[in-house]
Amino acid sequence: MGGAKFAIITTDMKKQLTNRPMLWRRIDHPGHESALLFNQADCWRLHGTAVFSHEQRPCRLDYQIVCDSRFHTQSATVAGWVGDAIIEIKIAASPERHWQLNQVDCPNVEGCIDLDLNFSPATNLLPIRRLDLEVGQEMEVRAAWLRFPSFRLEPLVQVYRRIDETRYRYESGGGSFVAELLVNREGFVTNYPNIWEAEGAV
Repeated sequence: MGGAKFAIITTDMKKQLTNRPMLWRRIDHPGHESALLFNQADCWRLHGTAVFSHEQRPCRLDYQIVCDSRFHTQSATVAGWVGDAIIEIKIAASPERHWQLNQVDCPNVEGCIDLDLNFSPATNLLPIRRLDLEVGQEMEVRAAWLRFPSFRLEPLVQVYRRIDETRYRYESGGGSFVAELLVNREGFVTNYPNIWEAEGAV
């Protein structure tokens, strides 16, 4: 897979892990995903791997997302395969919120703060942690959405409303998609109705 590189979790990094590793099972078709969030050098790092089937093709996608201390996305990599297609994606977001995909400017997502990986349940954590809503509060955000399987960056308007300590009402596409998300205390989604559910300790 060319020059794609993924970090090894060292003993020092283990000391800075703030959350349990997550494991999800895909409900609508075969698949699993595992992810881990940890803090290193004043940055939040979200690492994960999704293995699933898409149109009867085996897929594996490894991702790393780096955020600053406020959970503003700074960079990301996605590498793996979809069937026989090799995937190597590099995303960068400047402090001024200019985005690049494989070093090509993406003006359509300029101003976005969060990266949303279309294939993953893990990245809902980023706006949930960043917004830190009180129960009853609601906020609209505009995410840079890495669409699957085209791997294009597109803007996606999302609304998060905190229902209680463990539930959020999530809306996207101007209300064309609505779901009630269950989350754990770290902000990871534990149940994404009809799509993903967490396995093991949550």
